[in-house]
This record gives sequence, C-alpha cells and structure tokens, in this order.
Amino acid sequence: MQLTMLGVGSSAGTPMIGCQCNTCVSTDKRNHRTRCSSAITLDNGNVILIDTGPDLRHQALREGLMNVNAVLYTHTHADHLHGIDDLRAYCQKQRCQIPLYGSPDAMRHIGDKFGYTLREAGDFWDLPILKVNPVVAPFTLFNQVITPIPIKHGHSDIYGYRIGNLVYLTDVSAIPDTSMALLKDVDVLLLDCLRVTPHYSHINVEQSLAFVSQIGAKATYLIHMTHELEYTALSAQLPDNVFVGYDGLKITI
Repeated sequence: MQLTMLGVGSSAGTPMIGCQCNTCVSTDKRNHRTRCSSAITLDNGNVILIDTGPDLRHQALREGLMNVNAVLYTHTHADHLHGIDDLRAYCQKQRCQIPLYGSPDAMRHIGDKFGYTLREAGDFWDLPILKVNPVVAPFTLFNQVITPIPIKHGHSDIYGYRIGNLVYLTDVSAIPDTSMALLKDVDVLLLDCLRVTPHYSHINVEQSLAFVSQIGAKATYLIHMTHELEYTALSAQLPDNVFVGYDGLKITI
C-alpha cells in the first residue's frame, strides 16, 4: 500500500493566520501544513481516507486524488471532520455510497451533525451519499484487516488505526496499556507531535520521542504539528529512524 500525507498540520494550520514567526513566513514548502489527514491507496486500487479535514478539497486537488472508497474517522473535532461535504464529488464521480468507519460515539456525532449526508443512493447526487459503520473491534475492508486502537485525546476517547504494519496515531495524549499491546512489530508509525511545550490533549516533542522508543517502529513520521515546529530545525533533533512529516509526503509500505 501507499500512504500519502494529505496534511500534517494542527487545527490552525501553518502558516497561521496573523503570525509572522519563522515557520509561518518560511519559503520551505515542508513548513506549509494543512489540517491533518492521510490517504491510503491499497494494491487493489481502493483509497481509504483517514479523516476529512476542512482542507480536503485543496488536498485532493493538490495530490490528484481521483477516488475515495471509504473513510476512517479518528474523532469528530472540526479539523478532522468538517471537510465531509467534499466527499460529494467522489459520490458523484463513482456513483456509489461511501462507507464511514469509526467509534460508535463518532458515528453518532456525524449522524447528529451531518445527518443529511446519510442516505441511500438514488437518482440525485447533489449531496454526499454516505453510510456510518460503528466499529469496536478489528474489521476487514477491501480485503485488508483494520484494527481500531483506542487512545486518549485529553478527556476524549478516540481511535488510532493499524492497517497491516502501518499505524496512524493522531491527537494523542495517552496510550492505554491494552492499546500498546496492539502496536507490536510496527514498520511505519505516524505519530502526533503537537509542539515543544506541553499540552493537555496532545503529546509534545519530548513525549512523542518517548513513545517512539516504547513502540519501536522501524520508521516514525511526526504529524499534527503547530508552527512551533520548523521542519529543518526539528529534523536536526531527531534520531535516524524518526522523520518530520510534510504535506504530500508519500510512503510505500
């Protein structure tokens, strides 16, 4: 499979509105971060999105994303959900309903807030045509086993995901021991790394590197970063098997 980082930014994105810091005014495109999301292209051609942030349209055009066949939701904060209407283009193009997967709470939230998108295919394609699928255990999608990984995001219970030997963990504040057991023998890890200073609902650089040591993935890519983290400066601080993610980065697993 191939993973494309659609966005590796925090909820404010980088550059941040009204900011003139070194990261925000940088001409290095690796410092230009849209809201956090990734696309996984399987060998059979199916594309699974992880989250639909508010920059989805821009990300899809930038990456030439021609199809979306399913979406995994980590949680339903605005920076991970509010691009859901942009799925309409894929429903229209593919002429089929797109399934959404996530925790029961996340699926209920989508039903409450975006209930108009949850409908069966018919003669009209003027709205997204989506279906929620609550999951609490590993499930199979397009012949690929997907394992939800319960993690903490401040006071919230959210999901990371394991797909084969790829693990995606964004918006992490803690990883329960039962979930650490699901992270053995990981090849590629995408891991939350909000900023230098501590935060109550995200891990910072120091905490991220501690989890890197615990999990022991062959390669780790840091995601969901604020403008506190400048690409070149952060890269110089990292171990050889840890990398700073950036929008558009593609990884073959």
